Amino acid sequence: MRPLLGPAAVLVRQLPHGAGLPLPSYATAGSAGLDLAAAVEAPIELAPGSRALVPTGIAIALPPGYEGQVRPRSGLAARHGLTVLNSPGTIDSDYRGEVAVILINLGQAPFRVERGMRIAQLVIAPVTMARLYAVAELPGSSRGEGGFGSTGSDVTNAGEPA
Repeated sequence: MRPLLGPAAVLVRQLPHGAGLPLPSYATAGSAGLDLAAAVEAPIELAPGSRALVPTGIAIALPPGYEGQVRPRSGLAARHGLTVLNSPGTIDSDYRGEVAVILINLGQAPFRVERGMRIAQLVIAPVTMARLYAVAELPGSSRGEGGFGSTGSDVTNAGEPA
């Protein structure tokens, strides 16, 4: 496990219902996300189409200028259709409450969330704070107002990615 040093140091408090569970950790040296575990006292059965707010049993203190991004685990999504509903969920640097994960079962079979199961991942990322300016008109661009797939298809280059 690689240590976080300097400005990305994150303080973690294990809550009473998270006792005995491992703290979030990177699965490999190249992992971008820390695995988050379910701190449920009893299993949660997620029927297809249902959602649940799943506690992790931890609270964190992120340094100013950083956020936590709660993301799905690819294996749970691919094998079971389980994903994070508000993905990525954002944990602000000034939030000190419990980290919880909104899971939704988009699969076709019920899914059982059990204590200690790795349910999501947490990516710690820098945040750029923007300064907004109200204007009457925006400067032009080659794209203009095109959106929602307006750049996704180019029939003149059939077979090549657009």
